[in-house]
Amino acid sequence: MDTTAIASYLQTLRKEKGLTQAELGERLGVSAQSVSNWERAESLPDTALLPELAMIYGVSVDEILGGGSASWRFRRRITVAQMWEAMSCIQRLAQLLGHDHFFFRTMIDALNERMNSDIEPAFGNPVIWDAYVCEVLLACVRDGGDYIDIGDVEANIKSDKPREWTIRKLRELGLR
Repeated sequence: MDTTAIASYLQTLRKEKGLTQAELGERLGVSAQSVSNWERAESLPDTALLPELAMIYGVSVDEILGGGSASWRFRRRITVAQMWEAMSCIQRLAQLLGHDHFFFRTMIDALNERMNSDIEPAFGNPVIWDAYVCEVLLACVRDGGDYIDIGDVEANIKSDKPREWTIRKLRELGLR
């Protein structure tokens, strides 16, 4: 662990957020002097503070401890099965409440807008279903900071084109 790199990174992050040492200290319940000590490599933040510090800066604890570089930069691991289940739940809402129900329409409209696509055709077509699952998985990795194992995609996305496209895109995002 390179304490000098950590110190420099902490100072850079604080400045990028436009916070003074006193403001950051107040948010974390520590003194400005403590923040100064971290940024001069005199000491490191208490481990109990690291998750909150990471949240304030919008980075992972691993990135902080890596001084700005981390081999693991994801929030959580997701699986193809989880995304299939989530989409099945949305489909089930239509069955329970009807396609014209306010709650179902709100969910669909929000997804369509956020994903810039139309989810409803996926409900009746396995290839479109796979393609949509892949789109959502990629969005979760790219925009949500999630991790998906490429082997999971290889094993569980049955349609060739969506599977191969997703694997290529995941590799472009740095997953192996």
